[in-house]
Amino acid sequence: MHADHAIAYIRVSTDEQELGPEAQRSTIETYARAKGITIVGWAEELGVSGAAPLDEREGLWAAVESTIDSRAGLLLIGRRDRLARDVFTSMLIERHLEARGARVESADGSANGSGPEAKLLRTMLDAIAEYERAIIRARTKAALAAKARRGERTGGVPYGKRLAVDGRTLETDPAEAAVIARIHQLRSSGLTFQAITDRLNELAIPARGKRWHITTIQRVLRSHP
Repeated sequence: MHADHAIAYIRVSTDEQELGPEAQRSTIETYARAKGITIVGWAEELGVSGAAPLDEREGLWAAVESTIDSRAGLLLIGRRDRLARDVFTSMLIERHLEARGARVESADGSANGSGPEAKLLRTMLDAIAEYERAIIRARTKAALAAKARRGERTGGVPYGKRLAVDGRTLETDPAEAAVIARIHQLRSSGLTFQAITDRLNELAIPARGKRWHITTIQRVLRSHP
């Protein structure tokens, strides 16, 4: 394993835009430069909750597999709750990597190290993240129930759709529908997900965030086969 090589992992859920991918990327890059760490690859998971089951964490598994395949010594994250929001998942990922000679390191410096104190702190931070998730879930459930009682729409608006004037139903968004058609065209021409992502960003085609990401392209294609 290359102790000073890392695969960087970014996760952002739909309700955590202040922890957007650009902010996490900057934090990770700054930390890596300060510590003399070479980032040999990136993995992103956008719009995915840290509480999602492991079999739905494609980006996380891609990061883990890339760490192992590249023989990098580190899976580098912005902070602990980007890995997961429950203790079991965090411990499972860490043990999986440790068994292969790698480890998780956080760019905010929290709970790094291999001593018993660091391990205890990691467990405490993961437990706090799990508790925060439970609080957020309870608040979200109450807010959605209140909106439903008022007759308002409670679900998200998928790419390619927009909220109609009645505030409840969805209708096709012509501009986004055209982008979906272009994505299908590029994919049919044999371009990889990364190549499609790069093409859309190069052409400055508007995304719902600041830029297009591989996981966004994959999600659009799954939603509009």
